Amino acid sequence: MHDLKLHDLRCFEAVASEGSFQAAALVLNRTHPSVFAAVARLEEQLGLTLLDRSGYRVSLTEEGRQFHARARLALRDLEHLRSYAGQLASGEETVLRVVMGDVCPRPKILGLLSRFFAERSRTRLHLEYEAIGGPVERLMDAEADLVFHRANPSDPQLERIDLCQVGFVPVVGPGFLPFDREHDITPEAMRPFTQCVIRDTARRPSPENFFVIDGAHSCSTPDHMMKKELILHGLAWGHLPEWLIEDELRDGRLISIASRHIPGRIETVAAVRRRDRPHGPVAEALWLYLRAQGRDQTLEDRGSVP
Repeated sequence: MHDLKLHDLRCFEAVASEGSFQAAALVLNRTHPSVFAAVARLEEQLGLTLLDRSGYRVSLTEEGRQFHARARLALRDLEHLRSYAGQLASGEETVLRVVMGDVCPRPKILGLLSRFFAERSRTRLHLEYEAIGGPVERLMDAEADLVFHRANPSDPQLERIDLCQVGFVPVVGPGFLPFDREHDITPEAMRPFTQCVIRDTARRPSPENFFVIDGAHSCSTPDHMMKKELILHGLAWGHLPEWLIEDELRDGRLISIASRHIPGRIETVAAVRRRDRPHGPVAEALWLYLRAQGRDQTLEDRGSVP
């Protein structure tokens, strides 16, 4: 069998999809005889009868149906390959690697990404989740193009766009503590109780302490959703992002124990990238888009009434 011609495959696919040689010719902007000849040539090369021409309208034979299904996949893959080559030729990235950190308000960040990539379907978003030191480590190890996390603003290697602030609140479930909460609760008073912490995904964990009480028993979870479930079930206490527990704080399923001894904290969530690495067209477009979003958020904050 000689090499198949792409033109012949496309003519056959058009006839099979449109139901006639004339309709296929119109779709392909070809003449009826040229489409007819292309399909006949394909059948001869394959040694198969793909079309039943005995009726008023042509129809696929059983072999034709099976071959058509594979031919459609092959033509689609070819179009993807053509598009991929065009991206490479233009320098446009085919994949953008993004990491979301554990401090991120996921609905907000995912909404930003969804709106941006909806208009850039040729670039695939490779999205991962990391915690504590993991996001910045992936960035520094060249395993991510961009991360959404907190970052040291004084690090000269990093460039950042502040997007929002997230409050973290120390909470317990009702009945978790056997003593009165009217007085300020101290770390010493909480030492006998299990404290839930997020597991650091960094290969080289940071020594930074996020109010983990020395000497207290602790349990770890991979994310805040699991941490929230443990606290709701009375198995531990810990700090949770306020956006995640607004309803539970409102209806009393979770209780804040924030005080001067066990404070909450505020984290600034930022888009962060390396200064010392080149950024492709899509990565740069995403950065400009996020900068505009961060500027809009700043204006909104300035316009709000405390």
